[in-house]
Amino acid sequence: MLDIVIRGGTVIDGTGAPARRADVGIKDGRVVAIGVVEDSAAEIIDATGMYVTPGFIDPHTHYDAQLLWDPTASPSSVHGVTTVVGGNCGFTLAPLLPGDADYLRKMMAKVEGMPLAALENGTDWAWETFSDYLGRLEGNIAVNAGFLVGHCAIRRYVMGGEAVGAAADADQIAAMRAELARAIEAGALGFSFTNSTSHSDGDGEPVASRWATHDELIALCEEVGQHEGTTLEGIVPGCLDRFADDEIELLGRMSAAANRPMNWNVLTVDSREPDRVPRQISAYDRSVELGGRVVALTMPVQVPMNMSFLNFCGLWLLPGWQKILGVPVAERIVRLQDPDTRVLLLENSLSQAAGVFRRLADWGDYVIGDTYSDANRGLKGRIVRDIANERGRSCFGTLLDIVIADELQTVLWPTPQDDDAESWRMRAELWQDERAIIGGSDAGAHLDRMCGAPYPTRWLSDCIRGRQLVPVEHAVKMMTSAPARLFGFTDRGELREGAFADVVVFDPTAVGSEDAALVTDLPGDSSRLTAGSFGVKRVLVNGVVIVEDGVANGRVPGTVLKSGRDTYTVPAR
Repeated sequence: MLDIVIRGGTVIDGTGAPARRADVGIKDGRVVAIGVVEDSAAEIIDATGMYVTPGFIDPHTHYDAQLLWDPTASPSSVHGVTTVVGGNCGFTLAPLLPGDADYLRKMMAKVEGMPLAALENGTDWAWETFSDYLGRLEGNIAVNAGFLVGHCAIRRYVMGGEAVGAAADADQIAAMRAELARAIEAGALGFSFTNSTSHSDGDGEPVASRWATHDELIALCEEVGQHEGTTLEGIVPGCLDRFADDEIELLGRMSAAANRPMNWNVLTVDSREPDRVPRQISAYDRSVELGGRVVALTMPVQVPMNMSFLNFCGLWLLPGWQKILGVPVAERIVRLQDPDTRVLLLENSLSQAAGVFRRLADWGDYVIGDTYSDANRGLKGRIVRDIANERGRSCFGTLLDIVIADELQTVLWPTPQDDDAESWRMRAELWQDERAIIGGSDAGAHLDRMCGAPYPTRWLSDCIRGRQLVPVEHAVKMMTSAPARLFGFTDRGELREGAFADVVVFDPTAVGSEDAALVTDLPGDSSRLTAGSFGVKRVLVNGVVIVEDGVANGRVPGTVLKSGRDTYTVPAR
């Protein structure tokens, strides 16, 4: 007798092959039959009219903290995600020096937008090594989860306070290599780092990884190459706009030193800047010449993202803005009322130096979200341009007047400026390019600012009932076998006999995502944006149902994916 038979569905197996009518038989956590399955089973799932696919793999999340209090990886799992990769961008919760948790919490709150109260109240922080941290998750997660080990954590663990502000000497680099090896031997999938100028710690200083020399980074990549089933991930300033030549060289050299693929986050597409994609993708071409392989992550949907003059967000990354906004609220309001400061902020936001963040400077197109003062009553849902026209004022000045009246609490929703037909044509072309894979949700991070986790159901909806830019079989492949092959996940990413039974059953006529909404359900009464799914009938992880009709059921069959045990080596060359 089988454990489960999924009967009567249309199977999309993750390879890109055409959909076909087939049953799926599951026993002991694996797929044992695909076709006409007449065996009896303890559970029959009627998939008539449904699509049956492999579970989706999200290659870029920051669920490192959230999984400690939320084993469901909400909301990713209800959107069909069965495997998540954490530890990205150089940030992990381990290794952790005793007594250093407060520094790490404040850094994660700053760089990844995790509410500090949630980090303080969600777990006890009583671990030290990477092995200790992974042990907290074993047997306690609904999804499969693998983690890179972050450069910031390793550097801080080895160098202590000197990790910020100093280059490492030869002995310290050797100690970092040893700690990296220990983390990989405990199961880390590889190594992640950041050079991004947007990453500062809770004290406003560049995070530890940003103080590393190129020699240090290359040495750590060489260590990664000594271990089976490993990979690399990183972010440099040019990831957010356009790579400099030396950044392309660095990424390629690091990948070549490890002989492992590296992925970076995130390649945005905008027809107003048509040369960006060719420039960013050229990092792959140069890396191959150097003996590596550098792959871009790109999102297939536009992620809802709000802004605020109160809390750290993309606005702070406009040139010169952090200097103005990075003061107590009362002083910030005084500065924002000053006419000269307003002119400076406006000019900087429109400058070439703003790069990709210039898209945030379409001030008239912002939609006002929640407001908090009598002066702003009735403005929710309105466009700033319309309000400015009524008041006879500039769009930027009107927006600042509104947020000042709310003591900067106003929620602002930017209108996407890259929603035109040509941008979508460019995206569809990119989705067919081997130099890019789908990903970049940042799920688990920037919790009150954005909600990228629902991208699988949103993209499926668009492929089936919306723009239909690529066949649904290709979309499924890009979210299943493509990331599985990049990371070397053994027996995942495809529906075939012998594979792990990570499966999604969904209704193609209904699949999609709710709009993002702010809820208060995190530890410490903290808030986040989240969204439920439509049309997701069942999600299975390792042969166990974890989602029923769009609702997580509390089961925790997920596996902590460990390098060399659950992964095979994917060489860069």
